[in-house]
Amino acid sequence: MKKILTLVWILMCTGTVFGQQTIDYILKAKAYTETGKPELAISLLTGAIAVTKESRLFTERAKANIVKGDYSGAISDYNEANKITPSSGEYGLSRIYALKGDAATALYHLEMNLNSSFRKSEKEIMLDPAFDPVENSSEWRQFWKKEWYSITERSISEIEYYISAGKIDESKVVLSELKKSYQSNDDILYAEALINLSSGKYAEVIKDISGLTALNPENENFLRILAKAQSGASNPAGASVTYTQILSLDIADADLLILRANCYRKTGETDKALTDIGKYLEIYPENRAAVSLAGKLEAESGDNLKALEYFSKNLKLHPNDPECYIDRANSYFVSKSWAWAIKDYSMSLDLKPGNSDIWLNKGIALLNSGRVDDACHDFRKSMSLGNRRASDYISRNCIK
Repeated sequence: MKKILTLVWILMCTGTVFGQQTIDYILKAKAYTETGKPELAISLLTGAIAVTKESRLFTERAKANIVKGDYSGAISDYNEANKITPSSGEYGLSRIYALKGDAATALYHLEMNLNSSFRKSEKEIMLDPAFDPVENSSEWRQFWKKEWYSITERSISEIEYYISAGKIDESKVVLSELKKSYQSNDDILYAEALINLSSGKYAEVIKDISGLTALNPENENFLRILAKAQSGASNPAGASVTYTQILSLDIADADLLILRANCYRKTGETDKALTDIGKYLEIYPENRAAVSLAGKLEAESGDNLKALEYFSKNLKLHPNDPECYIDRANSYFVSKSWAWAIKDYSMSLDLKPGNSDIWLNKGIALLNSGRVDDACHDFRKSMSLGNRRASDYISRNCIK
């Protein structure tokens, strides 16, 4: 508990990640809960609540209490959230009572949620496993006889489903029917942008969504689509600006830091990228992708020793992941530490033998070590797996 209170004090004194200290608490608490440490999340949030009472702190602590199995504590937290921000805890209360098998109370709170600004989409509710214990009840069936969502909302939900399933043509049919019935509006433009994004029509998405974001600069869904389209259109500078806009909305999503860091990496803004990755690793210190990206950024900045530290850390955390061996091998390769590179490339190939690029790289490292016969074996293996670049090495070094 002392360590948790110290962390709260540090967060209070060192400023904020996104402008509000609440986000720092929530991000760290989410990480604790997601990694099976709800007690740490509860302790952190309890300390934060002692400093500042905000509804999001209570709803986040409620989620941790649910994972811990303390439904009473979670109910109390959601009720406290409702007192601070009306209806902010209703969906959470609905989930808890559903988990308890109390369909009537669960649906009472779900109706409260659907009639509020915090209303969840039909798709999110239907896919939420918390409602499994009551979905076969007569109360649940009766509840959904009422049309809680508009035709436009249902159509967009259907389009989202088809896109997630890779059924783009079906999503276009739904959009076409929607356009026949309604004049163009923000929702229809949003649905069309989703389809265009999935079809790789990035310029059209940017054109339509830019207009929507100009009128709705705080709409998270619009901004996320715009950022994806900008990235797809090879405009990482524009995407980084858009991700900055999203982060300014105090959204508790640490993955936004990874997305922006990748944009900064492409624009050559390595220092900014390292700052974002550093913040992410403070929250998720063992995330494989983030540790790998940190290592690659350090290597690109010229600090190969620091890069090796990150890659070695990843291998300790994920010893059966071939990509972790490849990352470190590539770093050794760049520094011409051929023996170490060969060792790590070999380990990666033991785990994933079908990687033609790694057979080629290992062959090059062997060649530079004077082991020509072994190198030629690897070049031929690479070529047999479809790597045409290997033929040049074979013709220059392996044909006598």
